[in-house]
Amino acid sequence: MMPHKAKLFSDADWPTLCAHSVRDVPTLLARLQLTPADLGYAQQLPDSWAFPLRVPEPYLQKIRPQDPLDPLLLQIVPTAAEQQVVSGFVRDPLNEAQHTPSAGLIHKYANRILVIVTGACAVHCRYCFRRHFPYAEHRVASGVWQQLDQYLARHPDINEVILSGGDPLSLKEAQLYPLVDILQRHPQVTRVRIHSRLPVVVPQRVTSEFLAWCHALARPVVLVLHVNHANEMDAVFHQAMSRLRQQGITLLNQSVLLKGVNDRVDVLVALSEALFAAGILPYYLHLLDKVEGSAHFDISLSAAQSLFSQMLAQLPGYLMPKLVQEIAGSPSKTWMYP
Repeated sequence: MMPHKAKLFSDADWPTLCAHSVRDVPTLLARLQLTPADLGYAQQLPDSWAFPLRVPEPYLQKIRPQDPLDPLLLQIVPTAAEQQVVSGFVRDPLNEAQHTPSAGLIHKYANRILVIVTGACAVHCRYCFRRHFPYAEHRVASGVWQQLDQYLARHPDINEVILSGGDPLSLKEAQLYPLVDILQRHPQVTRVRIHSRLPVVVPQRVTSEFLAWCHALARPVVLVLHVNHANEMDAVFHQAMSRLRQQGITLLNQSVLLKGVNDRVDVLVALSEALFAAGILPYYLHLLDKVEGSAHFDISLSAAQSLFSQMLAQLPGYLMPKLVQEIAGSPSKTWMYP
């Protein structure tokens, strides 16, 4: 068993940290000194989950032992509430299947293309809107670069490539370098955006090799992180963010409003302040995507708008994320301001 106390790792260790993730609920509970009853299990734990547990060691070290209401724990532990069937919560809440012109590509918005480069993630967040995504049908990480190359040739209006997944940074740099060659052939692409939670849950992922790959892209790089609570940011995370800023990478954050995790104004204000201290600007505060199995995280629109109004009274404008909801079929994110 790995030690619970924080430890610094070298660049080469991030794959090992991901490989040694906790993947079963009994082990997780033992590590955190909790019982099934603490998490509301009335009976014996299920042998398996359709959306399995996965939590890497650096993230586990940030969770408070003996606290069943820890906001980080609630994001990653399977509970009986996921088994409930709730009207309006579906397997593809954003209707992404209707915006997939080619395997691994999603083209919903003008001038930008999203590339599903892998189905793998370092952590399985229980509210993930792609928890039911049919990655196998999209031949993820197999032929996706060729598909992107051909699609950009047919669509010279696309000026931004967005890497998503899964988590694109769960791939090693050797698997990401084909994008460098593609960009050389398509100068209309003026920036690259990466959506990743991996530097949050395994900050050791920000390696010298990753920074060299970002430099080789020869484009401005925007890294959109996913932090929901200030407790997710520790000293190792701050070191990683410093390395990214020194490379000139723009750092943004998007959060999801989650019941029991961050649905209090003091928590959201502390999150914005902590992000700024790490050199990251708040970008989006999302209402929950209504994916099957996540209804227990949902809060009402009126509650979200009330929180947003209270944040406005306490934060400067540049630390206010946009309150948004992604509505299937809309040409952009929809602002949900009061």
